[in-house]
Amino acid sequence: MSETVTVHKLNHEGREVWAYPGRVLRRTASSVTLEGKFDRDDVIVGGMPIRRGDRMVETFHRDRWYNVFTVYEGQSDRLRGWYCNITRPARIDSHDIYADDLALDLVVFPSGQWAVLDQEQCEALHLTDAERRNALDSLNELRSLAGSHLGPFRARTRGGTTT
Repeated sequence: MSETVTVHKLNHEGREVWAYPGRVLRRTASSVTLEGKFDRDDVIVGGMPIRRGDRMVETFHRDRWYNVFTVYEGQSDRLRGWYCNITRPARIDSHDIYADDLALDLVVFPSGQWAVLDQEQCEALHLTDAERRNALDSLNELRSLAGSHLGPFRARTRGGTTT
């Protein structure tokens, strides 16, 4: 029997806006990687479609100000790209993951091109100077990794293993 957890997406004030289950693929001392299916209406985010039934491989970190979702097309399992949330470090326990979304997002395509989303929304949030600095530093780190096809942005195959 595989281990499942519940992901609690919270807004920047800590209020839950969405909760969903995920199957644990891997745990480390500082992160959890899950697999789940997108269970909402189809959307296009920064030019990348995300459709009901798409497979998501999601990594949440205790020590980083972001999480990364690798998005695979539901029927063919073809890599669509990556959706990155700038968040406070995740709170992870045995059955739940809590991630405080800071509105700022990065969409990365397999080509390495990327789009920053919701920068104005993030700027309007009431964050401390340190939180704002961590958010922007994390965005810059992700953009650098994406442009170099490093870290979470290496080509991926089924199950999230690096090719």
